[in-house]
Amino acid sequence: MRADLHLHSTYSDGLYSPDYLCAMAKEKGLDLLAITDHDTLSGEEVKRASAKKYGLAYLSGWEISAYEGLNKIHILGYGCQKGSGYERFLQERKEASQIRAEESVKKFNALGIPVTMADVESMRKDPTSPFHTMHIARAAALYLPMTEGEVYMTYLNIGKPANCNYGRPSPKQAIDCIHALGGVASVAHPGRIYMDGNGREEFLKELADYGVDGIEGVYSSHTVEETQYFCGLAKKWGLFVSGGSDTHREDGEHTLGQPVYRVDENLLKKVKIF
Repeated sequence: MRADLHLHSTYSDGLYSPDYLCAMAKEKGLDLLAITDHDTLSGEEVKRASAKKYGLAYLSGWEISAYEGLNKIHILGYGCQKGSGYERFLQERKEASQIRAEESVKKFNALGIPVTMADVESMRKDPTSPFHTMHIARAAALYLPMTEGEVYMTYLNIGKPANCNYGRPSPKQAIDCIHALGGVASVAHPGRIYMDGNGREEFLKELADYGVDGIEGVYSSHTVEETQYFCGLAKKWGLFVSGGSDTHREDGEHTLGQPVYRVDENLLKKVKIF
């Protein structure tokens, strides 16, 4: 079963609607997809209905924007069910994202860049979802001769002048939340975890021992060697391998359905596919 289990839609910082993503997935020959918006399960009914419309299987998913200190260690959650625990977590993420957005806007203004919260709000298509850093980057790009990606790297990345990392959950908190909602957790894009020496593998092993269920071994920017390495770690530690393109929009670096991923049977045994 060919799948893409890491996609973003207009319910977070993606630029495509669930319907458009599902239409593309069908056209590209996929069988299964998960739309894993940042820090929210909003739009699940719409996403599931869109998949059904195009004859695709659908797996409920989201991506929690977790950090360990200054290291971005996002956690993908699959098969979660909404409930009071989810609502509390979502409210915490919304409140923290509001503070982060306001602080980044203040920092941009201090640099002479007149972006406003109204600009940021205009970039968020779903007002029930938390703000994301890319909403801020797109808003600031209105005033700068840069792409949103360039704005992020120049101003909003860790250590940059408009960065604010307030209120981020840790990877272990993300895993706990996903498990409490009846889901399974996978470490997203491990090749983008930057730790010195053996630090990355040691931290991944710590998460495996803690109870994470999978590793995203198949990912758009992984080299062949990295794919083999992370899939090997998953096998060694008894974890499933997840895979996805991380498409927010097709931009040459990210293409829906690429790299080719055939869903791990160990994952299918753990979650409900619609």
